[in-house]
Amino acid sequence: MNTYTAQVDAVAGSPGLSALVGIVPLVAFFISLVGLKRSAWVSGLIALATAVVVAIIAFGMPADLALLSATQGAVFGLFPIVWIVVMALWFYQVTVAAGRFEDMRSIFDTIGGGDVRIQAILIAFCFGGLLEALAGFGAPVAITATMILAIGLKPLKTAVVVLIANTAPVAFGAVATPITTAGRLTGLDPAHIGAVVGHQAPFFALVVPFLLLLLIDGLRGLKQAWPAALVIGATFAVAQWWSATHFAYELTDVVAAIAGLAGAVVLLRFWKPRGAAEAKQRLGIEEAENVSDLTPSRVWMALVPYLLVVVVFGIAKLWTWGVDVPSALASTDVSVPWPGLDGHLLSAETGEPITGTVYAFQWLSSPGTLLLITGLLVTLIYTVFNHHGKFPMTIAKGFHEIAACMYKMRFSALTIMLVLALAYVMNFSGQTLAIGSFVAGLGAAFAFFSPVLGWVGTAVTGSDTSANALFSNLQQTAAQGAGLDPNLTVAANTTGGVVGKMISPQSLAIAATAVSMPGQESTIFKKVLPWSIGMLIVLCALVFLQSNVLHWMLPPQ
Repeated sequence: MNTYTAQVDAVAGSPGLSALVGIVPLVAFFISLVGLKRSAWVSGLIALATAVVVAIIAFGMPADLALLSATQGAVFGLFPIVWIVVMALWFYQVTVAAGRFEDMRSIFDTIGGGDVRIQAILIAFCFGGLLEALAGFGAPVAITATMILAIGLKPLKTAVVVLIANTAPVAFGAVATPITTAGRLTGLDPAHIGAVVGHQAPFFALVVPFLLLLLIDGLRGLKQAWPAALVIGATFAVAQWWSATHFAYELTDVVAAIAGLAGAVVLLRFWKPRGAAEAKQRLGIEEAENVSDLTPSRVWMALVPYLLVVVVFGIAKLWTWGVDVPSALASTDVSVPWPGLDGHLLSAETGEPITGTVYAFQWLSSPGTLLLITGLLVTLIYTVFNHHGKFPMTIAKGFHEIAACMYKMRFSALTIMLVLALAYVMNFSGQTLAIGSFVAGLGAAFAFFSPVLGWVGTAVTGSDTSANALFSNLQQTAAQGAGLDPNLTVAANTTGGVVGKMISPQSLAIAATAVSMPGQESTIFKKVLPWSIGMLIVLCALVFLQSNVLHWMLPPQ
């Protein structure tokens, strides 16, 4: 039987040389994407081809096993990863097709009490977090930028605000797809990785609203409206920590965004910001007419999709009274030993076949399927009870939106599949193992630098999911070699991507397009880069401290 065992010294018996050769596919990916400015899917294809060649020629992996590794990775990328992303985007599109998106915008206008600074925070941070939870992949930046432009902020300021606001939610974006991907690739429990991220990302959630106030209206705005920033940031951060640790990590951003919004509602019933009118004058914003008369019915219909997704996921993940729903859903998973690959890849430690070659087809328990169920319920509710009048909703229209989302996501889907195929080839051939073993030579200091990998990966690819696909196995291997908790370093890779998202070419291009500044990505980049680097340094210090003196801060396994 044709078998293969990955070795850390496969190239000329040298661990260092093996690591150097093993990193070639990643270098090829970054050179193609950044240096040659090729599209993400073309760069992924080039990197995948490079990884297959390296696996066969340098690491001695049989050609058929290398190609089969790529196919398993691509299928995993298609389902559940692409499935989750497409369904998340479709769920949001249903609200747009039903005419409820404008009502959500009016709700934020009403809650903000006429203060554009607070409105901007609610839109960019809270609603942006909600969009990140459900859609991700640039949608929050594009959508919130147009909304904030509409309330009067200048284009460059708007672009910087939405990019910085889209930090804390990124780790749990698209129903926590980055964390799910990391768990599946490493074999670690994604719920525990999510809990660790939930002890890192909330620090940024607490601070970001203050930064937004400072960016929008300077020190004067910070002095006048800081209670709003404190309440919104604190409620978002606490809810993010609680959901990631005790509820459902997939729903963390949904819960946190709703909590932040609720915190603002309660605060503004008892406190009014000073200088709202003067702030408009300083910002050059004219008084806008009331564009919508919201009724309780319209408010409810605008909010019901987001409340329903919490209910559905809560039942699917936590309901054990009478019927153990999580176990029942998990029992429907289908395990597929990958043809031609399963049983052919052996562990260097035990000589036994590795378990990673078994593909789990989660046709019912996948978050994507749960989003489909929730979206169908929302479509039905809008079809029966939609009295908006502007956009009548039908079941057929809902299904049409699914097809439209699939078409819109076609190149993103191809990119995800290629990056996952690349990750599987590098993991199974031993390239990631060689790199990780070499990096582990940093010892305990690796904990400080571990977020940098996620930062670089997300900055280059524009996706925290892709960064985790590229580096989560490397983080795990390096952590084990350095005597660190692999859950911490894999989580650090995810959180590092949070602060790298704002400087990714993809995010910059989306922001520039949304605020009508095409070709001025470099101007926006110069504005956000110092914030990204500053947050990265803080995160590196936090992860290093969590690896030793603050280890009590991490959730128990």
